[in-house]
Amino acid sequence: MNITAKSKKIASDRQTRLPRMNDEMLLRSYRRTGDGKAFAQLVHRYENEIYNYLRRYTGHAEMAEDAFQTTFLQVHLKCNQFDDGRKLRPWLYAIATNQAIDLQRRNRRHQATSLNRATGNETLDQAGQLIDLLETDEAGPLTKLHVAERRRWVQNELQKLPEHLYTVVRLIYYQGLKYREAADVLAIPVGTVKSRLHSAILKLSEAWQSAILKTEE
Repeated sequence: MNITAKSKKIASDRQTRLPRMNDEMLLRSYRRTGDGKAFAQLVHRYENEIYNYLRRYTGHAEMAEDAFQTTFLQVHLKCNQFDDGRKLRPWLYAIATNQAIDLQRRNRRHQATSLNRATGNETLDQAGQLIDLLETDEAGPLTKLHVAERRRWVQNELQKLPEHLYTVVRLIYYQGLKYREAADVLAIPVGTVKSRLHSAILKLSEAWQSAILKTEE
């Protein structure tokens, strides 16, 4: 039985026996006692959120499932390394991000992440947020495109960004993390997160302007 199925069973059978705890308390409880109920509750709380993040990150359902499994395996193995002064959520995202990167490196055929493979309206809506930053009041060929087409343009351009810039965009725009949370995930200063995000938006803006010029030729 994999981590997801096992944790679901434990959480379903015994969650009423476990007092309501926040994430950090659950991890400390698991670290102290080895009680599988606490671990199962953590998996249950973050199952959809982390899987969906990994699904968007990798662009591949099977890789996302593999990364999800190894993420919580690492949580189990590294629980003693968790700093009690931290929040669990950024720490968990840091592990998930590293697992996704490692999987992509081991699976070269998937290394070029494709957001086009992500499904649902959520991805398009979030790409629309980036479009809002790029568009101007000037009417042009690209601004006349259907909204969905412009959003797909953003998704395609995001794939061309260096990974360190793309990762920041994913965390801030697609996962909704705050600057401090993204900084914790990536183990970099908040200022570096902001500068990378600025660089990413600048590159997208330059590509947008270049595309406009090409369509006007």
